[in-house]
Amino acid sequence: MKVLSKITVLGAAAFLLASCSITRPLAVTDNSLGEKVGKSKNTCVLGMRAPQAGAGVIISSGICFNKKYGIVEAVENGGIKTVGAVDIKVTNFYLWRTYELIVAGE
Repeated sequence: MKVLSKITVLGAAAFLLASCSITRPLAVTDNSLGEKVGKSKNTCVLGMRAPQAGAGVIISSGICFNKKYGIVEAVENGGIKTVGAVDIKVTNFYLWRTYELIVAGE
């Protein structure tokens, strides 16, 4: 019986920690990519899959923890003056989702 309960706990943990991640371009400019990279991360819990508004803009849903999340925060974190490209990385877990904006520029 102990073996069965251990297997159940391990299976539940594996189920909750399994994830899928995708990174895709969000915006591109005529500026050069440069060597600087800035990131902004946000975690949303108990959210549903949010619809895409407009041309690929992701609207997060659920309880989100980073109120400064966005391109402005990523630019400040990377010390970027001119934006070359913006990518978004979304990692899906079963109970939460993480969003990461990656801004490259000079």
